[in-house]
Amino acid sequence: MPAPTISHVILTGALIILVFTVQLFYFYVVDNIWAEMVRRELKELTDSISNTVANLYFLVNSTSLDTTLKKTLNLPSRVSGSSYRLEIVSSGGAAQSVRAYIEVKTWINATSWLTPGLKVAQANQVIQSVGRTALAGCTRVSKNVYVWLAQ
Repeated sequence: MPAPTISHVILTGALIILVFTVQLFYFYVVDNIWAEMVRRELKELTDSISNTVANLYFLVNSTSLDTTLKKTLNLPSRVSGSSYRLEIVSSGGAAQSVRAYIEVKTWINATSWLTPGLKVAQANQVIQSVGRTALAGCTRVSKNVYVWLAQ
């Protein structure tokens, strides 16, 4: 009689271990799917801002006068329930890209490239999603075109 009891105990233990293992893998997969969804939403956001800045650049660059153009950005207050930040990434004063990332999990981010020839205005290049109105702008000063983000 001990053989059926031992096999019953072994199979019950294996079933309990299987339930907990599957649960751990399930949460891992769900977290990865959530992260990919957030990345795609951030990519749409950075693409939109990059296109807006490119349009402003072409408008400002089409004239020889020193001018400033601003555009109100329609940004969501949160992305998948999390607050985020937007920044213009620069290298040596030249604007390279627009980067968005979740504040709590900075490894979840997205980047969109900017049009070559833009320079970064030192102030107001990082904005935070707090539900306020955000602006993107281009300023032409002599032969340089500066891009900026502001709240």
